[in-house]
Amino acid sequence: MNKNLKRSLIGAVIFTLVVLAGYYYSNIRTKSYSPEDIVAYQQDDLQLEVFYNRPYKKGREIFGGLVPYDQVWRTGANEATTFQTNKDIMVDGSLLRAGKYTLWTIPGEKSWKVIFNSEMYPWGITLDKVPSRLPEYDVLTVEVSVRPLNTPIEQFSITFEEANDFVVMILVWDTTALYVPMKEPESNLTASLK
Repeated sequence: MNKNLKRSLIGAVIFTLVVLAGYYYSNIRTKSYSPEDIVAYQQDDLQLEVFYNRPYKKGREIFGGLVPYDQVWRTGANEATTFQTNKDIMVDGSLLRAGKYTLWTIPGEKSWKVIFNSEMYPWGITLDKVPSRLPEYDVLTVEVSVRPLNTPIEQFSITFEEANDFVVMILVWDTTALYVPMKEPESNLTASLK
């Protein structure tokens, strides 16, 4: 083999290993600050699942500070948050078809917009720190009121709880809670919307 070709090949291999090691290291460090979590809900044959990353408060002002009001937020950290339902559901009275979506929010002081987007994005923001979301793929946007908390919550959290005929997706962080009601649609409503 030609010496120059051999040197070029060795250089390319070393460069590739350095790039991969850097990516792996930065990915692990980033994940340690905002660990991944999956929250799931199952009732009869309804299955809901959210995949997200859970950042910490760490003494920072969160909403209106780190997460600005009236701007799209990836609803967590790192990768775009995903929401999946195996059945059609009503989200705060509006129909969301069965499928997998990215979950975005626009925080406000009194209410938030919760957005279900049909595109899957590998990361929640671009290199310029702009949300990856493309609005033309939004399939549902609902607006829900903020519920203030007396005690700050250190780590961002999403949970599901049952309440009457609903399952409620609850988002909490710092002194803010958001309750997003969901339920299976009446069978005649689903048939008329198809």
